[in-house]
Amino acid sequence: MAAALLVPSPSSAQSTLLESVKRNPKEAKALCRQFKALNAKGKSALSGKSIGRLADQRNLSTTDAEILATYVIGLHCPDVR
Repeated sequence: MAAALLVPSPSSAQSTLLESVKRNPKEAKALCRQFKALNAKGKSALSGKSIGRLADQRNLSTTDAEILATYVIGLHCPDVR
């Protein structure tokens, strides 16, 4: 039981991830530029390949990368697809 208390819950980790982007608008803008560059090449920022690349870049699970991308797009660059 003690070990369970030391491991952050997935929702806690996601919250920390989203808070880091929320507190750093430059990071969000950089992600928007990256997503817009993908769109300019006819690629979706939320495709499996794009999410996989984001996960690798930021050392995230693909689920966390998808959550991050969706959050950033929704708040900072809604024109991205």
